[in-house]
Parts: sequence; C-alpha cells; structure tokens
Amino acid sequence: MAVETEGTGTAEAGAANAPSRRALIGWGGAGLALGAVAAGGTAAALAGDDPAPAGESGAAVPFHGAHQAGIATAVQDRLHFAAFDVTTEDREELIGLLKEWTAAAAKMTAGRPVGEGAVGGLAEAPPDDTGEALDLKPSRLTLTFGVGPTLFEKKGADRFGLKDRRPEALIDLPRFPGDNLEAARSGGDLCVQACADDPQVAVHAIRNLARIGFGKVAVRWSQLGFGKTSSTTPDAHTPRNMFGFKDGTRNIAGSDSAALDKHVWAGERDEKGAGGWMAGGSYLVARRIRMHIETWDRTSLKEQEDVFGRSKGEGAPAGRQKEFDAPHLKSMLPTAHVRLAHPDANGGIRILRRGYSFTDGTDGLGRLDAGLFFLAYQRDVRDGFVPLQKNLARQDALNEYIQHVGSAVFAVPPGVRDEDDWWGRTLFA
Repeated sequence: MAVETEGTGTAEAGAANAPSRRALIGWGGAGLALGAVAAGGTAAALAGDDPAPAGESGAAVPFHGAHQAGIATAVQDRLHFAAFDVTTEDREELIGLLKEWTAAAAKMTAGRPVGEGAVGGLAEAPPDDTGEALDLKPSRLTLTFGVGPTLFEKKGADRFGLKDRRPEALIDLPRFPGDNLEAARSGGDLCVQACADDPQVAVHAIRNLARIGFGKVAVRWSQLGFGKTSSTTPDAHTPRNMFGFKDGTRNIAGSDSAALDKHVWAGERDEKGAGGWMAGGSYLVARRIRMHIETWDRTSLKEQEDVFGRSKGEGAPAGRQKEFDAPHLKSMLPTAHVRLAHPDANGGIRILRRGYSFTDGTDGLGRLDAGLFFLAYQRDVRDGFVPLQKNLARQDALNEYIQHVGSAVFAVPPGVRDEDDWWGRTLFA
C-alpha cells in the first residue's frame, strides 16, 4: 500500500559520493506500506526548528516538549526503528527502565554520551556508552517512544495493571486483503523510532537503549531505513521511492498546527475512557512493505505512470503539468494509487507520513529484499490508516507490485515535558 496526501508514496535514496562506513549502515532496510494517506497541505518543520541549517550543522533537536520529537519534526535522512518485547514481569522494574531510557535519550539527542561515557570509567567494568558515536554531532537525532497493545494485555493476562488504561484507539489492526505478515517482523510491547542525518548516530541510540534494557526487554525486530519517503517541510525537495516516483507531495506540514491538532495529536476528549493519558500523543502504524523491484523494472513507463497517476519525471498529476498542480482525479484510472489515496476519495482522511526506503540484501532467489518502511501518525487509527488501507487494498493497481510483510501499531504518549518527566509517566500515573 502506499498512501499519499496527494502524492506518491515513498522515499529518496540518500547518496554520498564516497560512502563511508557509517553511510553504508543506512542500507539495512525498513518496510511497511508504500505511500499512505497524507494530507492536503505540504509540510513544514516544528516551530523554531529550521531544518536546513540543522541538517547542515548537525544541530540537536530539543528533546523536551508537549509532543514527542520525531513526529512533526523535519524528517531526517536515516532511520533505525526497533520493537521490543518486555521480559520482566515487575511493574516497578519496567518503570525504572523507562526512566533510565528517558535520561539516556535526553543525553543522546543532545550529542552527549550515556552515563559516564565510553571511556574514562572503571577499567574493570563495561562502559556506560557503547562509544560508536564519540566525536559525532547530534545529527538532529530524535527518539520517539511508543507502547503496543500487548503491553496492556497478552493472552488474557493483565500484565502490569494497565488493562483498563488501554486506549480505544489502540486497536489490533484487521487483516487486509493481500497481507502476508511475518510474525517475526510484526508487533511489539514497546517501540523506539530513532531518526538522524547520520546512520551511525541512529544505530548508536538503539544499541544503547537495548543494552540498558538487557534482562528487562529484548529486541523483537528492528529496521534500518534510508532516503526518507516523505517530508514535513514544504520547501524541501520531494523525495523519490524505490520505484523512482516522487513520494509525499502533500504531506501534513510540521508547522501546520491546525492540521496537526485535527489529524495527528490525540485530544482530551478522545482519551477520557483510558484516563486521558494519551492527550497530546499520537498513534503510529508501522508497515514493512516489500516492493517487487524486478517486476516493476520490466514494466513500461506508461503503465508505471498509470499505476501511480503521476508522471515519473516531474511528478505532475495525470493531465497536469507541475508536481503541485491540483490533481484532477477523474483524469486518472479508477485504480490509480493517487486517486485512491487522495483525501477526496477517503472522506477527508489525512495522516502524517515519515516513511523510509530499505534494502535488506536478497531473498535467496536473486531478488532484492527492498521496499518501503511505512510510518504513519494519526489521531485515531480507526479513522485514519484502517479505512484508507481498506480502500487501497481492494482496488489499488500498485498492489500487483507490493506486499505488506510486517505490521505493528503503537500508542505514542505525549512529550517529556521537563527533566523530571519520563517516557510513559502519564500511562503509569
């Protein structure tokens, strides 16, 4: 699936003239659905966040705030996403871990080492920090934390006294036509999304959190991503996905507070049934979408453009001249991706996309294991991703060339407001 706001759906491949060791890490892969419903606006950075200078300077993105960074924040170039299973059965031990994770996240996003750092500590003990980000800039690192349905209840058991705190919007996703989901790439009790302009900075962050959590959590699955497939800044160059089409032409702008309040941030009225702990948070759907690269590469240009409903070069909607020209949906085939994903075809549904391309080697048959790791934030999954994906799964011509192979949904709590706050505090309060 791919959703757009009015755009196509995936990512630009990050490039370097002479790939460094760090740059090569980013080709590890991520995946979900191809474009995803997006919006009717373009995209912008959070207030006070100037993405271009920050990207050039390696500046830090503020960790504390009303909302978690990494959602409406200007999209970085690289991703390391990890889902965790909680292995401890002790509620207080889990709370202690979340506090420790939060303290580490605040340091790493500021470009500082965890604890006493990678060097200079007790020689007979493992260092507090793994050290691969020593001397590197913060690279706009953001760490975004979420909780999955199984943290509240698993096999009928109320694991941490949280069963009654599960929000109604945190549903178990239905099975969509065409899904071929792998259990080993789906689900999770917790998640952390690390985005940065340097792949080594993103990998370092997840590695440290996994090390800190040893004995309390275990990595269930993870995904590396490169070449963002959507943007939250309207003046940014529109990226291209692995099929070569511009993706995310009209995503929700990170500076459009009205659209964010309407479509992305959960409100007080949404969350009363669960105690209101998700107010100011959002709901994340992650989908790993395998793209059948070899089949697509043997498809004619005309058919490729008909499948998307846009020109491959300019990215203009069918029958139009420029990328940002208003699309005339009836000029596209009824099965065109842009037509089916557009808000006008879905009752005005919009979601905020932060997808990334991935390549994970080959599948043993000489075919690239590549595609889109689709990340979509919304106010309510029931009113966002679910009806949108149902529409796409039934009719989208793109389905011939893609398949959803991994899936997860998470409640992403509100931001960490100050140094005394921590990830998930509102949930456990």
